[in-house]
Amino acid sequence: MRKQLVGWRHWLGSAVAVGLLSGCSSLPRYGNPELPRTELAPPLDYFSVNWWAPLVAPTLLEYAPREVATPAFDARSKTVIAATRDGVIRGVGPDGQVKWSKTTTTRFAAGATVHEGVAFVPGGDGILYALDAATGEQKWQYAAGESLATVPVVSEGLVLVASESDTLFAVKAADGVWAWQYRRDPPSGFTVRGASAPLVRNGNVYVGFSDGYIVSLSMKDGSANWEKSLSGAGNEFLDVDTTPAMDEHGQLYVASYKNGIYALSGDTGDVVWTNAVSGMTSLLARGQMLFVVGDGRVDAYLAEDGRLLWSHRLGERAGFTPVFAKGMLLVPNQRSLLFLDPKTGQSRVAWNPGAGVSAAPFVAGSQLFVLSNNGCLYSLDFNGLKG
Repeated sequence: MRKQLVGWRHWLGSAVAVGLLSGCSSLPRYGNPELPRTELAPPLDYFSVNWWAPLVAPTLLEYAPREVATPAFDARSKTVIAATRDGVIRGVGPDGQVKWSKTTTTRFAAGATVHEGVAFVPGGDGILYALDAATGEQKWQYAAGESLATVPVVSEGLVLVASESDTLFAVKAADGVWAWQYRRDPPSGFTVRGASAPLVRNGNVYVGFSDGYIVSLSMKDGSANWEKSLSGAGNEFLDVDTTPAMDEHGQLYVASYKNGIYALSGDTGDVVWTNAVSGMTSLLARGQMLFVVGDGRVDAYLAEDGRLLWSHRLGERAGFTPVFAKGMLLVPNQRSLLFLDPKTGQSRVAWNPGAGVSAAPFVAGSQLFVLSNNGCLYSLDFNGLKG
């Protein structure tokens, strides 16, 4: 069995949120739910809300709702694709109105990706859906038979998506025909909930697994170039769930939940350096810095040698997948969305649109699309540190 992400056990930790809202479809407790609240003056220069749309109606006795699927955006039709905990895929127009919807049988573990007007949606029901992003019309579907857990990656005519059962599937983007797959046996003990999304570079695929391995595969046929264990012996919490990152020199960055952060040679898998900080589940590379998020902390490291630059403590909360937008680091952390200064780790804004944020926002230029835990989709006009 798979264990819930360790940090989620601490969701009751005190919120640093600034927008208090019992539900986005109900009367807000503190005036306009679209604007953040702070202990001092609201920092309205950072962002404003263009529109917000309630997508999921609250259900009786629902406890701690959580939306984990990142929204996607189709620039052609100006449509946001949202996959929510009620098992519904929705296309939301630029006015915040739902244009189309498709119902599946269970909740989603990851959001869609849009490529050339097609939304590829990884279903918790084990089906990869290919939908017209503008209309919702189904083009094809592929039955993987395993709950899909990562945002699909489209490259070289293939769609790559990983399952909760440690299988990476590759299917043809044009028609959904199976191309190849690579599978590892999960360990017998507890694992961290989540999966590593694949990274494609120069004809190779890099992806991590819950047994503590990261592998390099041929994009052509899924054969292994090399396999590297990062977590050593044992059978619990060995996961390499971070999506790998690679710099311009071919150096690969990834984190093991058990043993910490690694820089590897992309060609051979040889270790360049390591930093033994455990409990990390997400990694983002930006310039010469690595931003790593996990249970109770957000860290910044120097990519050259793994030296710690700063650490922002989250207390009892867990951080989730970060994104970088207009000079700021945005980190969902259960009860709010943190806007951090990437140079110092200082929190500039902590925004809670009601029930917090778990899914990473989607960045589209100066727009952010944020899906809150209570199932409301927000379109933010974002100024970042220029505000």
